[in-house]
Amino acid sequence: MTNTTEYLILGAGPTGIGAALRAEDKGLDWYLAEKEDGYGGLASSFVDPQGFTWDLGGHVQFSHYKTFDKYMDEALGVDGWIEHQRESWIWIHNRFIPYPLQNNLHRFDPPHRWECVKGLIEVNEQILRGDITTPSNFDEWMRGSLGEGLAEIFMSPYNFKVWAHPLTQLDYSWIGERVSVPDLARVIRSICLNQDDVSWGPNAVFRFPKKGGTGAIWDSLGNSLPQNKVGLGKTVVAVEPKERKVRFSDGSVIQYRYLISTLPLNQLLQMTDKSEWSSQASKLKYSSTNIVGIGLQGLVPEHLESKCWMYFPEQTSPYYRVTVFSNYSPHNVPNPSEQWSLMAEVSESAHKPVDQETLIQTCIDALTNDGLIPDTSTVVSKVMRRLPQGYPTPFLGRDAVVDPILRNLEKDDIFSRGRFGAWKYEHSNQDHSFAQGYQCIDRLSSNGDQECEKTLYLGKWGDVECELEAEEAEKA
Repeated sequence: MTNTTEYLILGAGPTGIGAALRAEDKGLDWYLAEKEDGYGGLASSFVDPQGFTWDLGGHVQFSHYKTFDKYMDEALGVDGWIEHQRESWIWIHNRFIPYPLQNNLHRFDPPHRWECVKGLIEVNEQILRGDITTPSNFDEWMRGSLGEGLAEIFMSPYNFKVWAHPLTQLDYSWIGERVSVPDLARVIRSICLNQDDVSWGPNAVFRFPKKGGTGAIWDSLGNSLPQNKVGLGKTVVAVEPKERKVRFSDGSVIQYRYLISTLPLNQLLQMTDKSEWSSQASKLKYSSTNIVGIGLQGLVPEHLESKCWMYFPEQTSPYYRVTVFSNYSPHNVPNPSEQWSLMAEVSESAHKPVDQETLIQTCIDALTNDGLIPDTSTVVSKVMRRLPQGYPTPFLGRDAVVDPILRNLEKDDIFSRGRFGAWKYEHSNQDHSFAQGYQCIDRLSSNGDQECEKTLYLGKWGDVECELEAEEAEKA
């Protein structure tokens, strides 16, 4: 049987739900198909057999948009959140140093402190001389902006652990809000005054759901949609652009006018019957992510009581980031007064293989050596989830590959959006992803006016509020 809809949305993560909510608000004919039995995609949560709640990564909620905030409040209610002052740290040289490292060098030993400052001075001297060269990759950008000391001690080892690709193979166009570029005066002030400087970044204040983890947000918004317009457990097996049809593993077929896909772009291309598209899929690079959750009996150790997450650049630790997940909400553990939890993230790629069979124990051993688990006998839960596609890699030449693909898809009314749909890591926070789906509906229902999208998915992000604020402006 072939059903028809004007707007077919694939994937019920933040992007797909953003599109569906907007389409419903505008009274459009739409249908949302999702291969899993629930909502959220990479922003979903799960409960392990021992009753501990886990996210699929270290998600926190902060926003660039008022309309996104409105939907978040509708999802959980204004009282359904816990607000946190970010406290992120770096475990390096057997000590915790506040993030960002470059603003807190006074905590380093004098020789390492000098190496970092020396590199920053050399960078600034080059700038004063006008001796500036355009970097050709992320590694060169890093050394030319932060200096050799910071690069060697922290940035280089840490970023390899995050991206699981050689840094010389990465572009640097994604930096934006993601990396703190040092201000030499600010660095020296922190050293001279022996003061911590921790206020950098857009997520200095964030909030987190009281119950259910990050997935509770998307479960609520997904369940608020008309359920006769949602198909859970529907796996796409083929996309036929010429016929404007999508085939599913259950044998059903849906014909569309517009297709909004939040599937990973490489998978979407491989599902089409166009060889010129499917041949592009192998050019798209990504890393896998392993989430390791450790539930513990007892109280949070005193030195972790206020910490949110911690970065681990050194090779002795298999993870690049560890979150004290029970600090986000006491309801992330079954018995809040008696238990707590840690969540580690480990990247993986052909450049950085991971032994799946031993990874949980490897993480427990490292967490113990790093002073995060005081006593391994208190471990009462251990779980691992592997995300085959965890992060889209900002590889060299990414935009030259991805942007033409997206434009060619649009010629056949296929609009690929979201973290992996548009392959733009720098625009894939939950609010960005939600905005992409929301804006795409605005564009398509406005006779294809690209201004309704602000070309976010092509990476042309501005400082001005996007079309998510259009309704408020019209009402004003």
